[in-house]
This record gives sequence, structure tokens and C-alpha cells, in this order.
Amino acid sequence: MHPILIIGSGLAGYNVAKELRKLDKETPLVVITADSGSFYSKPMLSNALAQKKPPAAIALNTPEQMATQVNATVRAKTRVSAINAATRTVSIGDETLPYAKLVLALGADQIRLPIGGDAADAIITVNDLDDYGRFHNLLGGKKRVVIIGGGLIGSEFANDLIVGGHEVAVIDIANQPLGRLLPPEGGAMVRQKLAALGVQWHFGTGAKTVDHDGAALKVTLENGAALAADIVLSAVGLKPRTDLAKAAGLTVNRGIVVNRNLQTSDADIYALGDCMEIENLVMPFVMPIMHAARALGATLGGKPTTVSFPAMPVLVKTPACPTIVSPPAPGATGEWKVESAADGIKSLFVDGTGKLLGFALNGTATAERAKLLPQLPAVLP
Repeated sequence: MHPILIIGSGLAGYNVAKELRKLDKETPLVVITADSGSFYSKPMLSNALAQKKPPAAIALNTPEQMATQVNATVRAKTRVSAINAATRTVSIGDETLPYAKLVLALGADQIRLPIGGDAADAIITVNDLDDYGRFHNLLGGKKRVVIIGGGLIGSEFANDLIVGGHEVAVIDIANQPLGRLLPPEGGAMVRQKLAALGVQWHFGTGAKTVDHDGAALKVTLENGAALAADIVLSAVGLKPRTDLAKAAGLTVNRGIVVNRNLQTSDADIYALGDCMEIENLVMPFVMPIMHAARALGATLGGKPTTVSFPAMPVLVKTPACPTIVSPPAPGATGEWKVESAADGIKSLFVDGTGKLLGFALNGTATAERAKLLPQLPAVLP
């Protein structure tokens, strides 16, 4: 009997394995990962510093423990070089592994901007536990961190680093933090609360060059300003990992295209998580992963299950300004109705009939999440 192969050991890959084992204890299962194979929650990477968590404390289980837990072979630090859908095999260098079903839980890569300068290669990203380990080591004894990108991850790292005792500057071409998620009033509150802790914001401009400046780095902005840094962290967004699927002939758009059964254009290959695109949606968040893992685990376990996604608010980990956002669907027609108070901002996105299509809650307004959530339409019913 050929095994089910899962490529990827993040929340998507391991949770599919867990869900499968609820229904099927025996089918051979192999998890292949280019990472260490430890099980951890990726969102913890952007709030671990203030909690003084070293990399070892973030991992919840070792690959050996996960292998036992899901009755699988876990092959860590192993990279799949090709998928042959016709023969239902994957290649690992010169080795060929057959599969009965293949699950792509490949995740996403940090987007790299075309930044010049003789120290452009010193710009780092934090996209997995190994990256966090390197970042954690680099931070030892260093004070000044410049973050390129003021979106979700950039804002979370800014809060984490400033509370951890570092000097933080954030650069973003938008005019506010969390520009893709929050209306201006909510963005302004995040900006003000983090600025009160010492975060320096540089909006409406990008990073042009990063150069060596003695033992430090100099970040020159498009507007001509220059910032001194010990570390430059890029957090400008994620791009689904699609190269492996594309080379295998699978349908790829922004992500690996799947149907409501999470099948790719090949019926024996599935995809979920940050690498997946479903009905033109790419959803690089935890809750879509959990819903997809439950559905796909059931399907692989012999109970074909279509996935549905309810409204899934995102908790932004900026303790200086608690924020919860459930953005309206892309292209939704409506307007933001904003109610501001001293310690909170409630922003409701409503259509022409007054129907609630999304919300953004800052500060004390986050207490209204439970009341508002049932009013939202499902992302995919």
C-alpha cells in the first residue's frame, strides 16, 4: 500500500495528519519537510521576544514526538525536488517515493523587495522557526531594528521588539500601519499607541538601499532620509509557494488552485494553507488552515468533505493597541462607519442596505467581537 504523503510540517501539514488519524489509524503516512520538523505555531514568532521565549521554547513537539503522535514517518531537513503526477511519485534528489494521495502544505515565502546597496543581502526575514532562531541570535547585544513593512507582521514585530527593549523604526509606502486591513481611524490608533512606546514610523516612502556603515547598517529611504540600524527586518507580505506545483503541471494562479474538496487540478493531489488559492481567495491565516485541515483530514480518511469558511476575524498581536479585524470580501461594495471613543474605535463596513460585511475593532471596542461576529456573512458558505 502506497502512503499518503504530506509535504510541509507547519500548522497545515501536521493538522491534516492529526485529522486523518481521527478516522484512519493505519494508512501509511509520510511527512516530508525542508524544516526541522518541530511542531509550533507560526504566529508565535512575532510575539515571542516580549515573552522572552528562546527558539527552543516555541517548539511544542519534536519531530520524533510528532511521528509518534500521528503514526507517521517524519523526514525533516528533506526537500522534494519534483512531483510526477503521471506516475504518482515525488523525487528527493535521486530517490523516488510513490504516493496514493499527495498533500501540498508548502506555506509561503516572504516577499523580497528589490532593494539596492552593498548590505542588501544583510536584510533578514522571519518565516519559520529556524529563521526565528537566527533572528534571536542576531538580536543579542544589538539595539536598533529597522522593519520594512508596517502591515500585520511588521506591526506585530514592532510591538514585540519595542517591549523587548529595542529601538524600532518602521518603513511603509502606505500612509498608516495595517493599511490593507484597517480604515484610517483604526490605523491611526495603532500608530499612536505604538509611537507612545517609542516606535518611529516612516510612512509614504520605501527603503531604497541598505549599506554597511562601519559595524552598523544605513537604510536610505526613497524620500532621502537615512536611518541607522543594527538589524534590518523585511516584513512586506507573503507569496504562496507554487514552484513545485507549477513544475508538476498543476493549475497555479496566485496560489495553487483547489476546488471545495481542496483538490488541485490533479484529483490525487490536494493543497491547503498559505500556498492554496480557493475561489480566487488566498488566506494566509490560522483559522482557514484549521477549517481546511478538518475537511481534508476527513476526505483522506474516507469521508469526502467539502470545505466551508465562516467569517474568521484576525487577532492582531499588538498589545499596545488590541486589534481584531474581519475584513470585507475583496471587491465588496460599501463604506466604513466609524465610531471613536477615548480608548477604542469601532469600524463597521456596511453595504447600501446597512448589512454588516466586515469590522475592525481597536482598543476597548474589541469587546464587541462576539456580538458582531454572528452578523457577518461567511467567507465561503
